[in-house]
Amino acid sequence: MSEKMIITSDGAELYLERTFAAPRDKVWAAFTECQHLTHWWGPQGWALTHCDMDFRVGGRWHYCMTGKNPENNEPIESWGLADYTAINLPTDFTYLDAFSNAEGERVPGMPECEIKMEFIEVDGGTKVLSRGVYASAEELQKVMEMGVEQGITETWDRLETLLAK
Repeated sequence: MSEKMIITSDGAELYLERTFAAPRDKVWAAFTECQHLTHWWGPQGWALTHCDMDFRVGGRWHYCMTGKNPENNEPIESWGLADYTAINLPTDFTYLDAFSNAEGERVPGMPECEIKMEFIEVDGGTKVLSRGVYASAEELQKVMEMGVEQGITETWDRLETLLAK
């Protein structure tokens, strides 16, 4: 039942779509609880090594993914933030996504994005839709050049594996 990732972009907007063979409450929990996120968030070979979440409107998720630099095999960290602006359990939530440092401060000059996540019950599973809106097409292009397509596809592949258990 699970389908491969559909990724499209239009101007400053990035759309992700994938259907998972799991009930909506299980998929929702996978996106909103650290106990689940630590098992799948990040591309292949990366680990979620810091996960601090306050999942409520006005709350924040501060996290760190740790991987290896492909050029020298040295450990590297990628810190991020999600500031929650709307939550409609169990159908959708919206947040401001940003790069951060270990202290939870936004990194100046890095792209930020408002993301709306939707969880739609379908026959045999849950369709997840993500709509990300960047400040400009150039900001979206910057994250595309960082490898967001491969990274999010591998991340959601890991989620599919977790949900199958």
